[in-house]
Amino acid sequence: MTTQRRLITLATGLIVWTMLTNVPLVETPGASPSAKAYFAGGCFWCMEEALEKVEGVVSVVSGYMGGTVANPTYEEVSAGRTGHAESVEVTYDPTKVTYQKLLDAFWHNVDPLTPNAQFCDHGTQYRSAVFYSTEEEKRQAEESKAAIEQTKKFPAPIVTQLAPASTFYPAEDYHQDYYKKNPFRYKYYKYGCGRANRLEALWGKP
Repeated sequence: MTTQRRLITLATGLIVWTMLTNVPLVETPGASPSAKAYFAGGCFWCMEEALEKVEGVVSVVSGYMGGTVANPTYEEVSAGRTGHAESVEVTYDPTKVTYQKLLDAFWHNVDPLTPNAQFCDHGTQYRSAVFYSTEEEKRQAEESKAAIEQTKKFPAPIVTQLAPASTFYPAEDYHQDYYKKNPFRYKYYKYGCGRANRLEALWGKP
């Protein structure tokens, strides 16, 4: 098979795969295909670290989603005045990681039993949520939630929000990759907030 025919075959396969899975792809000429997913799990610094470890994830951006105010600032969101949740935008290669695997990573990095809070952070801005962009993502999110409930692993109901994705606003530059830029402060916050211990109690050791 010639190189040209290989490229045509790969391109055709990708188009068919996209139609079947209904994953929103972002195409850049000469680059690998990518898609985006949106989650909220309390502190976006921690969600960045957790999801960037997933093989197939290209990048994770901290930001805000689910509110009513355009271009919110960190001060406004953290004060609970905009309706947004601290969220992350995950760019991933769908040929290397599935949306289902991202959901699994998400669930294992949140406390799904506590409404409007995550660990030591309280308020609707720290709620846990899956923001779905397509009906297929909504279906997978609902099924993943139901699968956890059916295990009867937890004594309380899952209260994580499943909601349509809205405008994602990237957070200020100093929040991006905070766990890499400020490793000591980040670890002090993560463990001081009780996140690591609570996740282990809920899901077991990673």
